Amino acid sequence: MPKLRNTKEKIIEAAIDLIAENGYKGASVRKIAAKVGIRESAIYNHFKNKEDILKSIFSEIFSTPFEMKDIEEKAKKGKSFLHQYAVAYKLVSFDKKMEKLFRVMMIELFQNEDLRESFLKEFHQKEIQVLSKALFIMMQEGMVRSADPMFMAQEFISALFYIRIMVSLLRIDSKPTAPIATHFEKHVDFFWESISV
Repeated sequence: MPKLRNTKEKIIEAAIDLIAENGYKGASVRKIAAKVGIRESAIYNHFKNKEDILKSIFSEIFSTPFEMKDIEEKAKKGKSFLHQYAVAYKLVSFDKKMEKLFRVMMIELFQNEDLRESFLKEFHQKEIQVLSKALFIMMQEGMVRSADPMFMAQEFISALFYIRIMVSLLRIDSKPTAPIATHFEKHVDFFWESISV
C-alpha cells in the first residue's frame, strides 16, 4: 500500500512542476506520466483525469494548516494559534514554486467552473469552518469578545489572502517583497487587538 501512496505523491509532484513551468494546458497527462516514469494509463489508477490531479494540487496549495480534529487544544492558545496560522500561510506564499503555481491556479479559477466549485468547497468553506470553530472556542474561553465567528473568520483570512496576492503581483514584476514580508504577523497583531477582551 505505501507504494501506491508514493506513486500518487510522485504524480502530484510532477504535475506541480509541469504546471508551474508550462501552465495547466501545457501539462498533459502524457507529460506527467513521462516525468514520473510510468505509463500514462497508470495515472488513472490514482486519478480520474487531469482535472482530478489539479484538484489534489489545489487542496495542497490552499489547505488549512490545522485540521478540525486538533483545533480544540490549539485554539485555546488564542493569539498564538492565529500567529501559527498566519506563519503557515506566509511560508506557502513565499515558496517560489507554490507562488508560481498559485498564479496558474488563480487563472484557472476564472476559467473552470468545476475548479471554482472545488475551491469554494475544499478551501473557502473548510478554512472558514476551521477558523470559526477556533474563534468560537476562544470566545468560550473568554479570550475574545462575542461576535459572529464565521464573519470573524472571513475577516481574518481575507487579509491573509490579499497579502498572498500582493506577493504574487510584486514577484510578477520582479519587485521586492521585503516591504510586505511582515504584514502577515502585523495582521495578526491588528486583528487580535480588534477582537480580544
